[in-house]
Amino acid sequence: MQDDTARQILAELARLAKAVEMLTPAPAARNDVSAADCFVWEAETRHLAPVAKPNRVEIGLIKGVDHVRDILVDNTRRFASGLAANNVLLWGARGMGKSSLVKAVHATLAGDPAFPAPLKLVEIHREDINTLPALMALLRPEPARFLLFCDDLSFDHDDTAYKSLKAALDGGIEGRPDNVLLYATSNRRHLLPRDMIENERSTAINPAEAVEEKVSLSDRFGLWLGFHKCSQDEYLDMVSGYAAHFGLEIAPEALRAEALEWATTRGARSGRVAWQFIQDVAGRHGKAI
Repeated sequence: MQDDTARQILAELARLAKAVEMLTPAPAARNDVSAADCFVWEAETRHLAPVAKPNRVEIGLIKGVDHVRDILVDNTRRFASGLAANNVLLWGARGMGKSSLVKAVHATLAGDPAFPAPLKLVEIHREDINTLPALMALLRPEPARFLLFCDDLSFDHDDTAYKSLKAALDGGIEGRPDNVLLYATSNRRHLLPRDMIENERSTAINPAEAVEEKVSLSDRFGLWLGFHKCSQDEYLDMVSGYAAHFGLEIAPEALRAEALEWATTRGARSGRVAWQFIQDVAGRHGKAI
């Protein structure tokens, strides 16, 4: 009888020990920033996961955004050189190469031996933006310089994560680390839905202050780079550029006609539509790109 009781007690203790182990957070993985040029921030484990083969295109293939491309390259080069530079918000039309440009600019400059420290790209997911202060604290003592990249950044109703972003960019006693810069893309210039801002205006005791609280988020970005819908000529220039780069053997007249028909069926012209068209053409011609 006593043996049965003892076994039950031991079994219960083992069960409790297992439960406690499951509740205990896993130890943070060691972060080796020399392991790669690009990383993805895994917020749950506070781990920088190296990306061996980043998904990006050459900067010369991104057409129709020459002006903003040059501004972004210059800002990034100054940052990588240890000079003053701005956080950047790339906003505007969908499919016009905002995120592709960020990755392409990093790829262009990352290997430059003239920079005093390596230039790294770290992607942080939109849903993890409230962990941005923790990520910055982790990167602060590192010798490398880091571009933090958040794709499709925006906030919905009742989403207070934007306050963490504001504090991380400019607020706090420490401020943003000198070796960290934030590049974000968004379809919205002010990152918040218009009806959310209007609702704040209509319900607040002081409407002007309430709207200022929301709109001031975008002001944390020193550079606003706008991306607008492309013209037909710009779209066709993107298509011909892709076709030449990948060596697609198709007559220019046929390429033009098919590209226009493709854009018509999609109801839009953009860099993304041009890229999707080229993938279709390459597949039909038995070529992988």
